[in-house]
Amino acid sequence: MSVSFYMDEHVHQAITQSLRKRGVDVLTARENGCQEVLDSLIMDRATELGRVLISYDHHMLQEATFRQRTGIAFTGLIYGHKQDIPEQMGRWIEALSLIGIAGEAHNYARQVKYLPNPF
Repeated sequence: MSVSFYMDEHVHQAITQSLRKRGVDVLTARENGCQEVLDSLIMDRATELGRVLISYDHHMLQEATFRQRTGIAFTGLIYGHKQDIPEQMGRWIEALSLIGIAGEAHNYARQVKYLPNPF
């Protein structure tokens, strides 16, 4: 199995490009016409597409936490702290590559996972 990702509009393009070079399936919010929209709509779109959302926007973390507390389904959020960039970018890419290539999407449903730790 593998995990397909949906990148929040704020995620560095270098991360997206590096993942694609490694064969990871990535779609960005910009490419999907979802830039400058509410976080709830971005999470809804990722869920509609069956993609795990990647973000370092703390508002997106709040949205995921709200959904966990209220039982609203979502495909999962992998969250990294913005202040960890650029020091952690290489570790993020490694962790996301591992998840994207060898992970299973059902392990991320309704979950929040934190970068750089892929587990």
